[in-house]
Amino acid sequence: MKKKKLKKVFGNPNRPRISVFRSNKEIYVQIIDDLSGKTLVSSSSKETKFYEYKKNKTELAYKVGRVLGERAKKLKIKKLVFDKGKYLYHGRVKSLAEGIREVGLEF
Repeated sequence: MKKKKLKKVFGNPNRPRISVFRSNKEIYVQIIDDLSGKTLVSSSSKETKFYEYKKNKTELAYKVGRVLGERAKKLKIKKLVFDKGKYLYHGRVKSLAEGIREVGLEF
């Protein structure tokens, strides 16, 4: 099933792919150029600056999204493709996307 979605969601140098992985405690997100197979930018809730937000996971996902967006802006990435994977666009995944959009990135 994952390969079917990956065929539809594909990043290139003009529009890299945002890949989301969510566990019960943490959230990990990275921006990938699928043609070269390299991760351009990544962020996760395990970074030390997010320790104060550990009580509310939805708020934590929003902050992770903002940090990822700011890092992507430094690399002059403006348009992206959002790959939520097997997760519903709800809760932490939606909050993460809102954080990325808040910075000014489009997908």
